[in-house]
Amino acid sequence: MALLKLRDGTELYYKDWGSGKPILFSHGWPLSADMWDAQMLFFAEHGYRTVAFDRRGFGRSSQPWTGYDYDTFADDIAELVKHLDLNDVTLVGFSMGGGDITRYVARHGTSRVLKFVLISAVTPLFVKTASHDGVDKSVFDGIKAGLVKDRPQFLDDFSTLFYGTNHGTKVSQGVFKQTLQIALQASVKATIDCVTAFSETDFRPDMAKIDVPALVIHGEDDQVVPFPYTGKLAAELIKDATLKTYPGAPHATATTHADQVNEDLLAFLKA
Repeated sequence: MALLKLRDGTELYYKDWGSGKPILFSHGWPLSADMWDAQMLFFAEHGYRTVAFDRRGFGRSSQPWTGYDYDTFADDIAELVKHLDLNDVTLVGFSMGGGDITRYVARHGTSRVLKFVLISAVTPLFVKTASHDGVDKSVFDGIKAGLVKDRPQFLDDFSTLFYGTNHGTKVSQGVFKQTLQIALQASVKATIDCVTAFSETDFRPDMAKIDVPALVIHGEDDQVVPFPYTGKLAAELIKDATLKTYPGAPHATATTHADQVNEDLLAFLKA
């Protein structure tokens, strides 16, 4: 396996497929780089170098006890980008991973970055606060309690919202089984701690530092990360952003709408 030993000894697993202009994919919670298979295969076959990694605590990466915060995640990406010598890279973040790439730009700049893509992302702020009409904190407290009580069952139940099958989206049983298998590879500590990170981190100051062309993709029927609180605002806060919404689409657009995501991303890369 391709493993990068990070500054604190954590080993970060990554895939590096194809050749050409690089694309770096950051996955959602509670998944791994494998969620990007449809995109990795498509873009590697279309002349791009595709890189995806398992966030610390998830997939095949190490499971340290601490470090599940966005400053740490951003610095992990910076080490990977430097290790692979990625230049003119397009950063793509799904859900929680949108926060990773946003904080990376805020902390490390865009000298190596060509373009920026948020898909169903938690940015700029997920939780409801005095200054932001988001999701109530009690929802995230309930998620963490459910993970502590019965993580396998909670994650299995979560997939219906994730893929929107309760609203009629069609997903195979194989996808459901793979999703649970990937999710259970993760550290339970990382899985719980990241709920706090992705729900409470305020990326609003970071958004102003995104100074490259950006694409924001979001399903209009996203029951996990509601569009009005996140994708809509992100597109408004980024200086040079194009917004694409998918009517009736759920959270997991990279899977349920893989062909559409791939075509929109390819057109953005070629623009």
